[in-house]
Amino acid sequence: MPSPALSLSPALLFLLVFVEGFVSLGAEILALRRLVPHVGSAITVTAPTIAFFLLALALGYQAGGQVAGDYLARVRRNFLLAAALIALGLAGPVVELAFARLQPAPVAWAVVVCGVLCPVAWLLGQTVPILTNLLRHERVGARSGAALYWSTLGSFLGALTLSMGVMQWLGVGTAVLVCTGLLLAAVPALGRAAGARLPSAAAALAIAGMALVANLVLPQQIETAYATYRVEAVAIPGYVAPEVLRINNSPASILDAGEPPRYARYIRRLRDLLLDELGFRGRSVLVLGAGGFTLSHREPLNRYVYVDIDPAVKEIAERDFLREPVRGEFVAADARAHLRETAARHDAVVVDVYSALTSIPAHLVTREFWRATRAVLKPGGVLAANLILDRELASPYARSLLASIQAEYGACAVEVLFRDRPQGNVLVICTAPSTVHAAQEPALPYTDERNRADLDVLRGS
Repeated sequence: MPSPALSLSPALLFLLVFVEGFVSLGAEILALRRLVPHVGSAITVTAPTIAFFLLALALGYQAGGQVAGDYLARVRRNFLLAAALIALGLAGPVVELAFARLQPAPVAWAVVVCGVLCPVAWLLGQTVPILTNLLRHERVGARSGAALYWSTLGSFLGALTLSMGVMQWLGVGTAVLVCTGLLLAAVPALGRAAGARLPSAAAALAIAGMALVANLVLPQQIETAYATYRVEAVAIPGYVAPEVLRINNSPASILDAGEPPRYARYIRRLRDLLLDELGFRGRSVLVLGAGGFTLSHREPLNRYVYVDIDPAVKEIAERDFLREPVRGEFVAADARAHLRETAARHDAVVVDVYSALTSIPAHLVTREFWRATRAVLKPGGVLAANLILDRELASPYARSLLASIQAEYGACAVEVLFRDRPQGNVLVICTAPSTVHAAQEPALPYTDERNRADLDVLRGS
């Protein structure tokens, strides 16, 4: 009688390897997405996460190579354990709970990465070396090459379908269910081959139930491939029944029920700047980072163009936060890509781009980015950037970010809106120089020996 292992066809063995590749990379993408609302998407977060995932995968390859028997039983067990870890450990409410209870944030990050993602990578990493023992090729190289081909193909398709398809249209929770379901769908074949059909079926059903509860039944936030959204009532002195729109667990916009409505302090300051101080009427304002679209809320005097990377943010804001149509045009695009591609010129550019409370995407803080904002401004146009910085503006990040802006715009007004907290909104307001050289003209300090103050006053008059 042939062994149970040999009863599996090569096509089924390759399918199992394909599922492993699809789900292992899918788990990495899910973990990175779940971390964004809490620790942002900076390279200092993503790089260690990927590094630990690869280390766990390498250790899984080594462990799988040492398995000497009961091959399908080992893969079956690994698939069940990995499915349980993904179903529960990468569910939105569970990750939210981890970051709410475990402080500081790096501790919760370590729990998610080292307690969920790495064990999944280690378990699934064993699949290729284990199942390679069951493939029938003349050469070891041919066997391992075929297995790695199907595993890598699975990773390729998993990365594309989950990030570009499932998360975009059905949400992150559905992507968790897809990865869990693929592993559980593979268990019956492995269970029959290992002679343990009933225990495998019972475990798979239990995990499937747990996955549905954790990702569908428990309270879920509004999730897209880019961000997590929540609207909640808050108590703020001076506001009438205010609500806050939280994006990636950070307060992005405030709107109350008063007449006229009140907004977040930095939005009120920006509206005062544009409408009252600058007297904007019939002007074009480009807003990078949509938030809750409150800058143009019930403001019919100017034209607004909002740019945000998340295509769903406009619908969410209109339905759950503003409860009325957004005033202005909306473009779903990366801010820097839009600046590069647009031919439009604006009277003002407002920069308000965050992936978490204090995390601006790294490519949106560089001198090249600020140069691109200047390129879309009309002569004499205004840049207004909302930054979250320390109140003394003394941190290396604050000093370097301000230097990057002023390297392109020259001296800018800097307004610290909150002096009563370590970090808060800082508005940087600049006027586009008429020439490139004007922004780069060096400024030298006055001294008693060489004091050109009176002359410079005359030059500037």
